[in-house]
Amino acid sequence: MAAESVAEGRGGPDRGGKWSGGGNGPGQGVTRPWSRAGFRPGVLLAGLWALTLCLAARQATAVLRLPQEERLVDLFAWIGDNGVLRLHGSLYGGDQPFTGTPFAGLVLKPLTRAAEQTLGVAWTFGTMLLVAAVGVLAARALPGPVPRRTALCAVPAALSLLALSIPVRNTFHLGQTSVLPVLLVLAGWLLGGARGEPEAHHGAGTASGERPAALLGNGRAVLGAGTGGALIGVACALQPATVLFLPLLWLTGRRQAAVTGTGTFLLCTLATWVVMPGDSTAYWIHHVAGAGLGEPADAIANQSLHGALLRAGLHGPAEIALFAVAAAAVGWLALRRAVRYARDGQPLLAAAIVGSAAVVASPVAWQHQQLWVLLAVVGRVGRRSGDRLVWPVFVAMVMTLDGSALVPKVAVFGVFGENAVLFAALLASCAIPFIRRDATVWDAPEPMGALSRPNLMLELLLIRVWYWAYSWVRGHAPDSRSLAEGHGHQILEAESFLHLDVEHGLNRLAVRTQWLRDACDFYYSTFHFLVPIALLAWLYARRVPRYRGARTALGCATLLGLVGFWLYPLAPPRLMPGLGYVDTAHGPQDLSDPDFGALTSLSNQYAAMPSLHVGWSLWCAVVVFMMTRNVWLRALGVLYPLMTMFVVMATANHYLLDAVGGVLAVVAGFAGARWLARLRERRAPAAEPPPGGTDSLPRPRPPVTGSAAGPSDGSAAGGSTGGRGAAGPSAGSDDGVPAGGRGAAGPSARNAPSGSPPGPTAVG
Repeated sequence: MAAESVAEGRGGPDRGGKWSGGGNGPGQGVTRPWSRAGFRPGVLLAGLWALTLCLAARQATAVLRLPQEERLVDLFAWIGDNGVLRLHGSLYGGDQPFTGTPFAGLVLKPLTRAAEQTLGVAWTFGTMLLVAAVGVLAARALPGPVPRRTALCAVPAALSLLALSIPVRNTFHLGQTSVLPVLLVLAGWLLGGARGEPEAHHGAGTASGERPAALLGNGRAVLGAGTGGALIGVACALQPATVLFLPLLWLTGRRQAAVTGTGTFLLCTLATWVVMPGDSTAYWIHHVAGAGLGEPADAIANQSLHGALLRAGLHGPAEIALFAVAAAAVGWLALRRAVRYARDGQPLLAAAIVGSAAVVASPVAWQHQQLWVLLAVVGRVGRRSGDRLVWPVFVAMVMTLDGSALVPKVAVFGVFGENAVLFAALLASCAIPFIRRDATVWDAPEPMGALSRPNLMLELLLIRVWYWAYSWVRGHAPDSRSLAEGHGHQILEAESFLHLDVEHGLNRLAVRTQWLRDACDFYYSTFHFLVPIALLAWLYARRVPRYRGARTALGCATLLGLVGFWLYPLAPPRLMPGLGYVDTAHGPQDLSDPDFGALTSLSNQYAAMPSLHVGWSLWCAVVVFMMTRNVWLRALGVLYPLMTMFVVMATANHYLLDAVGGVLAVVAGFAGARWLARLRERRAPAAEPPPGGTDSLPRPRPPVTGSAAGPSDGSAAGGSTGGRGAAGPSAGSDDGVPAGGRGAAGPSARNAPSGSPPGPTAVG
């Protein structure tokens, strides 16, 4: 059974520099010292660990530097002088009721005797250790075969992603305990072996009658079945939504662990009921596993299906009935999918699927309880190499950014931004067809060349997040009025010396001519975004090879523009007092009005150097000139940046030297895109795996849960190298076909080479 089996091909470099793994394929025992890896992988690994340490230090500092009343607000509200854990009475009464289970309250009560300052430091670093343990477990549970560099970088990358995630940051801020149930479940599920259990699930036993361990590559179970089940049972007592893992244990054949976990959960809950009968009744009956405690259930922070239905306007018995039916359906479907992937040797993905279903089906799922969704990042989706990034990038962005950063600021998209985590959890638990390990594209996706069209969803997501980051950086760049006006005087003096100070005359011309003023204002507010977006869409649809370079050039130019905004805040002419410039869009200047000149509530009015209006228009001109031979279109393309330059000066939004800065930014952007393209071309041959697979771990695809009778990949009798192993399920993604329906002939016709011996009956 996959959830208890060794993922062959896993392992790590030993002290002698050899890469050890648990498979039978070419590359076993091959010496791979660091010198073979080269200098760059070592630098990457060191950089990842440095980033991890910096993020950990930043998180600890961000918590400990806060005033006492703003630090670990939930924890100190519960255990403070007037906290519900310190005072006699109900845990779920008062203005700040306890939001955890009665068992969690019983566990936390001894902390009321600790000094607040000492407890704050200990709690912060203790939580940091729990997060680190979750990251290490997740990184070690990646399904094989895992490339060497991926295995080395997995732990620091996982820790960095966890540190950046909203659930972890929210846990540190509030002082919640939600990381502990996740760690307990992962430890019990991934490390809990099944040795000695008499039950065999659908023929999943090995030839010796023992089931293998769940995680480690050495074939040993770190924890016994009882211990693993007990850990999951304690987690259920702390966070009731994790009770979904108990049927997962049973359905995957770990029945002793399932029974032990259920008994532990009931023992902890009933014992607490005896000690705290009133609180237990209030939590489990009156509040139905925590519903109604803390913030209102319809708050955006509650990303459960119940919260989404309340935000949609449903209330009363109809909403409760709909939620109950939908939650049951999600749980049933998630368990089916999790069992399938667990047997396929992807136990971490199975845990993420069930955990995501727990987020959906729970009455409340606050930010600190949504960590399960982040674990779904390990799932592989897509047959093409360029499609593999879509799902992990989507999950990482959903779990690290606010929902408003993922969708445009259009009312119709608002519901997607508000419920981004819920949608990700639903997709992970019920919809996404994650690739199975027996698929031919598991570790060899179809390549995408320079002529292949990039994934549209990934492009849209990256463009949207890039624009959000651009707006955020621009809005948070230094905006000191005195500094910006001083830089404005520097620009005017330089232009006067060069006899280029033409802005004032153009501005007066626009002010005197009403039709010109209206045309310039419309042009300035409309074409800046419309034309580049239209050109990008046309390139994507009709000129794919040119699209990549043009998109990269625009991104590089915009990045350079952000650097200019940050390093050289500059007041535009319309915000220079006493010089006679008129804001054509907002009328004569009135610097005493704090809202004067604000085009948007998020715009930094001192982000004038360089002019990205001129820069982006020049980018459009270059693209048009390269894409067409039509003389009139080329002439229009050349005219566009000239018209833009006139408009930005006539509306008093930029100086002429700002336009020069925009031109330089675009030239540098195209140069940067060309350099990146050449770098990819030079590295492309080196990225191809050498013969024998020496750059990665062994690539056999062994049967995860079947009998050990069949040959493994690359070791079939008679010299056959194409066998799929003993069980031999047919390749494919999660197509909804149970493994037992694949027949008893072993490898499928597509995968079975001539002369391969038939395997045993496929695992059901």
